[in-house]
Amino acid sequence: MLSIGIKLSINDFALAMKRPVPLSVGFVAQYVLKPALGVLIARAFGISPMFYAGFLLTACVGGAQLSSYASFLSKGDIALSILLTSFTTISSVLLTPLLTGILIGSVVPVDAVAMSKSILQVVLLPVALGLVLNSYAKPIVAILQPVMPFVAMVCTSLCIGSPLAINKSQILSIDGARLVLPVLVFHTMAFTLGYWASKIPIVRQEEEASRTISLCTGMQSSTLAGLLATQFLGSTHAVPPACSVVVMAIMGLCLASFWGSGSKIRDLPSLLVQKTSSIASA
Repeated sequence: MLSIGIKLSINDFALAMKRPVPLSVGFVAQYVLKPALGVLIARAFGISPMFYAGFLLTACVGGAQLSSYASFLSKGDIALSILLTSFTTISSVLLTPLLTGILIGSVVPVDAVAMSKSILQVVLLPVALGLVLNSYAKPIVAILQPVMPFVAMVCTSLCIGSPLAINKSQILSIDGARLVLPVLVFHTMAFTLGYWASKIPIVRQEEEASRTISLCTGMQSSTLAGLLATQFLGSTHAVPPACSVVVMAIMGLCLASFWGSGSKIRDLPSLLVQKTSSIASA
């Protein structure tokens, strides 16, 4: 979260006010469409109670920092990606506990106030610190920026590996195997909804912005979801976020590379036909 803050400045917030439509579309996609999608998929696939709350929590967090890199690869709108990730991350202090309480409060008791305090410590304070450093201590930021990707990689690896290792038996169980398909479907639909929501005529965006909104919607901060699940729901509920981190990273970067190579969504059917034909002829 500190790495998000050191990329921000006061001018970024002024820039956001000049671009309310794409930010609003991305915000709604992440905090309205995605939670609703999580509920529908969880019920449609009958996700096990030991994973249900963690799966929905994963659908209720903001965008991941990795989406900015994916936007770069996709030749998308990088400035929009950074702003959207920043605003959804900051908003998670209020919206993630609120949505979690509404969607899973009746299934698993959720202390929304305690969760808000935890997100405040994990998210808002590091982002605010980064913003202050970037505004008033540029030399310190110049020292921190080169090492932040490595620190983020180590922290993310620990957050992913810990719940996976602790819940190894559950993951290898029948219920664990049944979790893979819902996670794949969830991310596939999130990328799709994020893209086409930005193509609705009344809010229609340029292709670069649509790609960015798609990537920010499909690549959510599963690491934060894992931390919250471990702290407030139990270790087994941290399994869906941990699986989500792997899936969203692979799918998001593959989609970004697809767009970055010059391909477009409308070209996908013909590309699949060509690929199938070449495999058959071989």
